[in-house]
Formats: sequence, structure tokens, C-alpha cells
Amino acid sequence: MGESVLVVDDDPDVARFVEVNLRSAGYDVTVASDGEEALERAVELRPDLVLLDVMMPKLDGFEVAQRLRRDARTSSTSIIMLTAKALSSDKVLGLSTGADDYIIKPFDPVELLARVKGTLRRAREMRALSPLTGLPGNIRVQEEIRRRVAEEQPFALLYADVDHFKAYNDHYGFVRGDRAIQAMARLASEVAHDMVGPESFVGHVGGDDFVLIVPPEIAEDVAARLCERFDEEAPMLYDPDDLERGHIEVKDRQGAMAKFPILTVSVGVVSTSNRGYSHYGEAVSVATEMKQVAKRQPGSSFAVDRRRD
Repeated sequence: MGESVLVVDDDPDVARFVEVNLRSAGYDVTVASDGEEALERAVELRPDLVLLDVMMPKLDGFEVAQRLRRDARTSSTSIIMLTAKALSSDKVLGLSTGADDYIIKPFDPVELLARVKGTLRRAREMRALSPLTGLPGNIRVQEEIRRRVAEEQPFALLYADVDHFKAYNDHYGFVRGDRAIQAMARLASEVAHDMVGPESFVGHVGGDDFVLIVPPEIAEDVAARLCERFDEEAPMLYDPDDLERGHIEVKDRQGAMAKFPILTVSVGVVSTSNRGYSHYGEAVSVATEMKQVAKRQPGSSFAVDRRRD
């Protein structure tokens, strides 16, 4: 199932031309011939992209774009304006009403497809980023592993999570909880950048879970450094009196007060130098298993899967 595009143009020839070209490129296309119909179809279909003619009777393209942006059901849909006039004031107005791009008529199929592809790719990438840390999210992590598996690149995957995070979050509140997650994101990015450089990959899978992808030969050094850096910085996330006590007290599920130590990190490490991974889920599940092993050790620690195929 391709990505869906709603084409809005009151000129049936233009609409047909756009529809044929997008369909042949694998997009799922619906056509509307005026602004009112466009708004109805957009709410009903929730398309990934709306290609919107500026000059239409009754409701023009600018008005339609503004309404799409104001409606929560369609506010994240990408919009490309089709404009006949090469006037810069038109373009500025179009982009300020919330269009992502514009194409000047007449346009050729190559330009049309390039603009559509580019706009949809940017939208996908934005969606795939964690809003809290700005790191690539789950979808991008999966794509990254899939790519490395397909290209038969050797890689190691480090699956890290923050121990006792829920208690910390309950005790200090979610604003400070978010700050702790952001600190972890920054540390993971700095360690990967300093030790590996641009070919490393750091993703935020969600909650307090992070994934680092690095070359196998350096994986254990990266894991050790991440643990070391985390232990240096974790104390800064605490109030002085809690730090002095070395723990916080939080009610457990039974309502009894329980003591939780200073935050630590546990890292599970898997590598293609020991065994082959055919897909994302497999690598992550073994890494998660190793992370559970690491959790059984006190303090920040990592555990490496040394089993062979």
C-alpha cells in the first residue's frame, strides 16, 4: 500500500495528468475538484499529502490549506501548492498558510515526482524522531538495522535502559524525569560521536530505552564508556539531601515506602561477529535479554552476548 495523495484542482485535465503520474509511481491517489470537496475528503481519508491548486472558485487553495492546518485531524498532512503565477508574493503567502512546498504550472512529471517524494520523505523523518530527545525513533532504528542486515555490514547493537527510572520519575515529577531522559540521550550521542564518529547511530526507542549501533570491535569499549559517563552525571540529577542518603524513598505498588538507589544504566550488547542477525526483532530481543543480565549486577553495567551460531 503506497502513501496516499489527495489531488485538488478544478481543471480536470491537470487533475488527470497529476493522478496518472502519481499512480504510476505507486501512490494511492484521490481527486477532488474544489475546496469544499477537498476538505471533506481530507478528513475522511487522512492523506499523507495534499496537492492543492491555488486558483479555485469559492474556496481558494490558501483558504483550504489554512483550514487543513487548523483541523487536528489533518494538521500534520503535508501540503504542496500548485500555482500558475510565478509571483513571489503568492509563494510567500502559500508557505505562510502552512504549505510545505509549491510547484509552478506548467510542470513536468519529473519535477512533480521529485517534489512529492522529497516532501513525503521529510514528513516521514519528522514523524520518526522522538519529540523529547530529537533522536531517531523506533521506525528509523528498525530501518537502520534492516539496511545494515541487507548490506551485510558487520554491526554491534547496544540496547541501554535507565534502571529505577520509574521511581525517579514518580519522586521528582515528569519534568525532571524528562530531563534525565534528555541527559541520557546527550550522553549516548556524545559517546558514540567521540568514540565512533559519523558511522555510529543513536536512537531513542521510547521511554528510557536507547539503541546505539557501532562497529563490533569497539562495542564493549563504547558500552563501558557509556556506563562510566552515566555514573559521573547521574548524581547531578538529584537534590543534595537525596544524594547524601544515596537513595530516594518512593511508595511501591503495595503502598509501602521503598528505597531506590541513584539511577544507573544497564546495557545489553549483541554483535554480528558472533552470530548473524536476519532482522531487527531478532537483534533487539537478544540485546534485551543481555540487558536483563546486566541489570542483575549492581551499578551501571553491560553484558555481552558471546554465544555463537
